[in-house]
Amino acid sequence: MLKVMVIDDEEQIRHGIVKILSRYPGQLEVAGQHANGLEAMLQLSGMEAGDLDVILTDIEMPMMNGLDFIERAKSSLPHLCIIVLSGYNDFEYARKAMRAGAADYLLKPMDKVEVFRMLSRIEETKSASSKAGPPTEVSPAAPVQSNSEKTTAERIRKLIEQDYSREIDLKYIADKIGFNASYISKLFSRETGETITDCLNKVRIAKAKQFLKDHPGLKVYEIAHSVGYGDKIYFQKLFKRMVGVTPLEYRTGAPDG
Repeated sequence: MLKVMVIDDEEQIRHGIVKILSRYPGQLEVAGQHANGLEAMLQLSGMEAGDLDVILTDIEMPMMNGLDFIERAKSSLPHLCIIVLSGYNDFEYARKAMRAGAADYLLKPMDKVEVFRMLSRIEETKSASSKAGPPTEVSPAAPVQSNSEKTTAERIRKLIEQDYSREIDLKYIADKIGFNASYISKLFSRETGETITDCLNKVRIAKAKQFLKDHPGLKVYEIAHSVGYGDKIYFQKLFKRMVGVTPLEYRTGAPDG
């Protein structure tokens, strides 16, 4: 069973994260909820290896911020897997968090699918290493090994799924993948039967649908921004065209799950 701690100074967000974690299909226990790093450290001071596996923590908090907390927590319990959650779409925070000892960095609103995927990998690693002795640090970002090499189209799709919230164009993808922009555009269309733009819109709208269900307190323009659309009107029109209803209609009529 995974034992998880949640740290966020905003009570509504903290409770929302716990509610999402309660839907995790594996074995999971919320071992603590705290409003800041100082409170969390008081609980950690009485813990031993095995008492806690994962911490989901905000960065900007009173008393002790997330970056200071990560350094102290890793010093106390080195095996802990710490995932940073922040509303700051700034990779400088990511770099600081990783240097402090975080295993990964996610933007708010919390992406349920992505977090569940991370937790599943951590759970598998914990299960596999439980017979090998003391707990070892696990990283949710560790790549899953495959017997066959990923195709270029699969690499492009994976990049889109990871970076959908950023400003993505062909040049960005080409620089990341390492091929000419025109080449990857034709290759992707040939192998998948859809354009890169179509794929990006599908991923973004799917994430928007998820956020509309999981985060009822977020406004439509906030969700639009979270999935990579700066223009709320364009997002609403695209959503209506692809889903058949407006974002608000989808939120009120979407089945729970």
